[in-house]
Amino acid sequence: MAATPLLRTDGFTVHPATHARFDDVRTMVGPKNPTSSVCWCLSHRIPAKDNRELAGPARGAYVEALTRRRTKPGVLAYDGDEVVGWAAVAPRSELPFARSTKIPYVDDQDAWSVWCIRVRPGHRGRGISHVLLVGAVAYARQQGAPVVEGYPVDNQGARVDLTMAYVGTRKLFEDAGFRLAAPTGATSAGFPRVVMRRTA
Repeated sequence: MAATPLLRTDGFTVHPATHARFDDVRTMVGPKNPTSSVCWCLSHRIPAKDNRELAGPARGAYVEALTRRRTKPGVLAYDGDEVVGWAAVAPRSELPFARSTKIPYVDDQDAWSVWCIRVRPGHRGRGISHVLLVGAVAYARQQGAPVVEGYPVDNQGARVDLTMAYVGTRKLFEDAGFRLAAPTGATSAGFPRVVMRRTA
């Protein structure tokens, strides 16, 4: 499974979520109970109706199929050989965001979206979210993306509930070279969300 990483920094590496790494994807986004109809990072990847109808093990099978595609569904961060983080990244045109009435289009460029950043419990507070975001940009660039955008909360330093923190914060995106592109009509954890953008 050894391969040249997308990114190597601060003792971490970031790799695309290939099929060979599917067990690590499962570790990061799969539910503890494989029959549960939750997570797998599908709520913003597929239409809401499909997400509701995709149940139990079929959810994991769907994500496994995504890892077999030429364009992978996200990136994974590692501390040595241990997976410690996940970031979902894909062309916005392939996601429900393309039809969102709350997340505006900035322009006609073929933007890629980063919408879920997860760090494994026990590894938080080490800068892994930043590593994941930079790695996601590196992957989008490798795939030819002209720009990358995210939709984090503009929490102005206030604490964000961990269950909703997966969208990221404005500061996290600013620290990775993103700039405010537009307000949105969306909120998360009681905070307004914004469109943050950077060239890939």
